[in-house]
Amino acid sequence: MLLLQLLVACLVLLGATAAFGWQLRTDTRRDATVEVTDVAVAVAVSPEVRDGLSDPATADRAAIATYVEAVRQGTGVDFITVMDRDRVRWTHPDPDRIGGQFLGHTDEAFAGGRVVETYTGTLGPSVRAVLPVRGPGDAVVGAVAVGVTTRSVTGDLLDRLPVLLAALALAFALSAAGSWALSRWVRRRTHGLEPADLTRLWEVNDAVLHSLREGLVVLDPAGRVQVVNDEARRLLPGTRFPPALQRLLDADQDVVDDVQVTDDRVLVVNRLDAHWEGRRVGTVVTLRDHTELQALIRDLDAVRGLAEALRSQAHEAANRLHVVVTLVEAGQPARAVEFATAELAAAQQLTDLVVADVADPAVAALLIGKSAQAAERGVELEVEPDTALADGLLPARDLVTVVGNLVDNAVEAALEGAEPRWVRVLITGSGGAVEVRVTDSGEGLPAGWLEQAMQRGWSRKEQRLAPGGAHGLGLALVGQVVRRHGGTIAVEEPVTLDDGGGTVVVRLPVVAP
Repeated sequence: MLLLQLLVACLVLLGATAAFGWQLRTDTRRDATVEVTDVAVAVAVSPEVRDGLSDPATADRAAIATYVEAVRQGTGVDFITVMDRDRVRWTHPDPDRIGGQFLGHTDEAFAGGRVVETYTGTLGPSVRAVLPVRGPGDAVVGAVAVGVTTRSVTGDLLDRLPVLLAALALAFALSAAGSWALSRWVRRRTHGLEPADLTRLWEVNDAVLHSLREGLVVLDPAGRVQVVNDEARRLLPGTRFPPALQRLLDADQDVVDDVQVTDDRVLVVNRLDAHWEGRRVGTVVTLRDHTELQALIRDLDAVRGLAEALRSQAHEAANRLHVVVTLVEAGQPARAVEFATAELAAAQQLTDLVVADVADPAVAALLIGKSAQAAERGVELEVEPDTALADGLLPARDLVTVVGNLVDNAVEAALEGAEPRWVRVLITGSGGAVEVRVTDSGEGLPAGWLEQAMQRGWSRKEQRLAPGGAHGLGLALVGQVVRRHGGTIAVEEPVTLDDGGGTVVVRLPVVAP
């Protein structure tokens, strides 16, 4: 780059020097032309020359020659030639040339005009002006030729050349110094890498960034986005950060493996400040998509809960079967039948109610499983008689997310309250929306805390955010489903003692029947 800059500077300076030299030469010749023309005019109108040429017989040619020589030496021109109409010289710097024929073009001057030309005469090439001398009656009686040899013009040019060369040398020195400083600055900014190295580095980095299966966002110290790879664009459409994620980015501390819930995804976020030579140069944010993993975990938790419930039911069934067998062996078959049918009716009642009123099999199975889980923990789960849900109104996974998380939170709240501990669930699908109402016997959730409770990390027990904790994901996932479907979530304050600690109501619009 330095050599290229110096070459460009040399070409520019040489071009400028050539143009300046040509302009200087032109100006010098123009100045010489003006000078000889002015001297010729002055000599042509002088009385000595005009009177002498008007009467050649009585003219004092020696006096004219003396006058002309004085003018020549005073003005610095190389020659002044006075001639009559026959082009015979009366004056010349070389006395031997006096009386000879003038060499050059004079026709236009004798016709009353003037001649300005460069011509090779007895003194060599010269810039000359030939003007007419007018006598009585304005008649042309002779002519005056004044000239400066090109050697003199070249001499004037050479006299100015040192200034030109000094300016050229100064300009080249400044260009070289500026080019060297610019090259040094570029090398410092590129850490000494050549253009080919920079190209390879950019190609490798670009290929690596866009092939990563993790979302990567790089921000400058001012918080402006500088780099976004393909996965990050997929996870964050429009590269817009949700409020909760923006709070992490604005924080002054690093964040490792923090779970954040967006409108449609569950992301594991890492935020680390990047430093170079002790100064902060930006922030690196990585995003991992755990949406499917969280869904699988929720499904696994549901299956695990159902398995625990079945295990508990199996244990209870074994106890009850043992009682039935013992009663039969004791000779009381009537009481054994009564005991067995009573237990069967109690278990079948909830199943019949849920299956009859909830046509969606996933939600029905969830309610049955949650009922068994709640009973095992000492909480009675009651499905309201007005429950009625048709199949296919909304995606089953979204309904399971909403109902399951609301019931889990309600059971936890009921366990923190006094006995009797109960949870009521009402699900209806009418009026173009599915409504889920969950009421518990706990202390309830004030409506003003709902927005905070829907953030990942909210602890109902501690009533505060606990970033990085293992809890607080349930209501955040409910809020994700609500936002995705354009629904609403609200808390209804209790009116009577029978309303428990409060009711959480979720409404999800149904796009198609």
